[in-house]
Amino acid sequence: MFYEIVIAPHYTDEGLEVLRGKSKNLRILEAKKTKKGLFSLRQVGGDEDIEFKVKSERCPQTNELSDAQFAWLCVKHVKSNAIVIAKWSAKQIGELENCFRKAGDEVKGAALASDAFFPFAWNDAVEEACKQGVGLIAEPGGSIRDADAIDCCNKYGVSAFHQWALQALRGAPSS
Repeated sequence: MFYEIVIAPHYTDEGLEVLRGKSKNLRILEAKKTKKGLFSLRQVGGDEDIEFKVKSERCPQTNELSDAQFAWLCVKHVKSNAIVIAKWSAKQIGELENCFRKAGDEVKGAALASDAFFPFAWNDAVEEACKQGVGLIAEPGGSIRDADAIDCCNKYGVSAFHQWALQALRGAPSS
């Protein structure tokens, strides 16, 4: 099995040793168990929980809740009255081609961000984005083929950022 991240309330020393032996890029996090539902926000300065509740007759599917959580995280970072539509897809290249077809020339110099690393670069999403004129590609990194994605970006003169580098972006020089 392939794991990108493991989250548990506690680990033994032996368990950590086994996990660390699985992959050098495995992210191991410790998080307390929650007793609330899937979505819960805590007010800053208050002590009552805000819970999201289904108000319609139809309950959302698990995959829809996951997409909604991702969309909610995205929408809080865009302009007021924003709408974000999110749907998970394993077909990165197909989804990217749809975006390029709709965006046309607007994509030139744009930044592309992915919440997943790119397992393939050449003849796939990274190279297609570069060919279309994207100026920056941001992704979490962690693929055993990260070097291919970076080489592809370098070939086309595109900036490549991994998640850890995005934290330092505030201090990056502007051009």
